[in-house]
Amino acid sequence: MSQDRQLQEAVLAEFLWEPSVNAAHIGVTASAGIVTLSGQVPNYLIKLAAEHAAARVRGVKAVAQEIEVVLPDQASHSDATMARAAIDRLAWEVTVPHDAVKVEVEDGWIKLTGEVEWHFEKDSAEAVVRGLRGVVGVTNHITIKAHVNLADISHDIGKALHRSWFDPTTIEVTADGGKVTLKGTVHTPADKRTAASTAWGSPGITEVENDLLVVG
Repeated sequence: MSQDRQLQEAVLAEFLWEPSVNAAHIGVTASAGIVTLSGQVPNYLIKLAAEHAAARVRGVKAVAQEIEVVLPDQASHSDATMARAAIDRLAWEVTVPHDAVKVEVEDGWIKLTGEVEWHFEKDSAEAVVRGLRGVVGVTNHITIKAHVNLADISHDIGKALHRSWFDPTTIEVTADGGKVTLKGTVHTPADKRTAASTAWGSPGITEVENDLLVVG
């Protein structure tokens, strides 16, 4: 059996193992470590869950996401109704600063804008609206305020990566103002995401450029 075929079957097996993914209408192809997902799902959360499940399979270097969200008739809502629901949900979320995030909705696609202090606040705002009924996608354009003291960012992030079991000799961290760049190698796409999340944990970060290569 070819490596591409083995990888395809491993991803399909992972879908069967993941309870939040219904793989009945998801197609999977693999080529040189790149997995392409296609088909249709009834909500946005299943689309995200499928992407994350595929990315954690050993041997996957990247995931091309081509799944389309096709809502059941009873799940459709007007854009105005969805915008109101998103605003209400954000107002109740304690990790999102009050009135910091603005919401626009067009054809079921939510766009978030505004400014927050921390990356986890930006992530929380997106997580809050992903599961709303009728959402077909989310674009997160929330920006992060730059902090003043950025002198020790590279050193601090390097130590944090080491605490997360990353070999410090395989990842190089550089900082230019509030922008951090990660270079080097990791074993899985999940490791690549974890490294970026770790970098975002440092105060003052406004952008993380994740140039880590997955070498599996």
